[in-house]
Amino acid sequence: MEPNITPNSLNKILHIVSLNVPYPPNYGGVYDLYFKLPALKQEGIQIHLHCFDYGRGPQKELEQHCVSVHYYSRNVGHKGLSTKLPYIVASRQNEQLAQKLLQDNYPIFMEGVHCTFPLMDPRFKERPCFVRLHNVEYQYYSQLAEVTKSFSKKLYYKWESNRLKAYEREIASKATFWGVTEKDDDVYRNEFGCKNIEHLPLYIPDTWSVSGQEGLGSYCLYHGDLSVPSNEQAAFWLLENVFQKLKVPFVIAGKNPSERLKKKTYEQTHTCIVENPSDAEMEDMIKKAHIHVLPSYIKTGIKIKLVHALFHGRHVVVNPATVDGSNLESACYVAKSAQAFADTVAQLYHQPFTNEELELRRKLLGSHFNNQNNAQKMVKWIWG
Repeated sequence: MEPNITPNSLNKILHIVSLNVPYPPNYGGVYDLYFKLPALKQEGIQIHLHCFDYGRGPQKELEQHCVSVHYYSRNVGHKGLSTKLPYIVASRQNEQLAQKLLQDNYPIFMEGVHCTFPLMDPRFKERPCFVRLHNVEYQYYSQLAEVTKSFSKKLYYKWESNRLKAYEREIASKATFWGVTEKDDDVYRNEFGCKNIEHLPLYIPDTWSVSGQEGLGSYCLYHGDLSVPSNEQAAFWLLENVFQKLKVPFVIAGKNPSERLKKKTYEQTHTCIVENPSDAEMEDMIKKAHIHVLPSYIKTGIKIKLVHALFHGRHVVVNPATVDGSNLESACYVAKSAQAFADTVAQLYHQPFTNEELELRRKLLGSHFNNQNNAQKMVKWIWG
């Protein structure tokens, strides 16, 4: 379907290739994918959206922000294996998509290294291409290998990390890149020699404003997708190393916790788990918590759970990996060990959250996260 050209959008037509269907925005990795769409539309950009669908299905909501929406199957399992490309790229290599992109010469915006197969295709050599880095992927997979307990998964993550490192180095000169953290930008500049990379902060829900409540909350909270191995390990670490001795109420909340994690949580009377809370329930828990405890094992990218807690919660305690490269450490309490976590939680548990802390967050987060500023930067960078 050809776009209806209007004067303010003349020559501002963009293909976006998304690694997943970006709606509903019900997990951290989709926030940036989805919330840039209405922001770009507001700037007069006409979007042809191309999504890889492997379970989420077509979403009518996307048609409100895009001129056209196309869906493609991802080649999972052995069908997605390649002798040349990392699995996350090869499984999204799609000739039907390539043919659609070749019908015109509009710029192509690729969501993640995952969607960059056109950069290796000579048919796109002269095409304006832009890549959103959600992580330094080889580092992300290397860190997953360190976290997982499964020997077979550990081998796979290491293998994928090695392939991604070579692949990311190869594509670093083939497009313009936009990193989600300045630390990730620096890896591409210094390690891969990338000369075309800029910082583009995370897109967040338009409805978010700093709304933490002053005073005291009721419990400590860890939240996240608990089916992700690194998140599950963080929850176990908190149970075993912080809240085993520190007898203050501790809630774990998130999607699809394992039976093993649920059993561990129920061993103590002051800890509990909330399984698959609704969005409204999660928002309520975030607002009522007194302390957000958010250790991480992944040092690349930015953690949406951290940003969420800073916008809507009270005190936030993290380890260095959680805030690495985020420029958000000034709004958090950074603890480097289990004992430091326990000591900090004990200190904060009876310490009211203040208006001064809210004002600090308003200044910090307001300067970091602004969808319209982001969209205007993208328009300037793509079209001049």
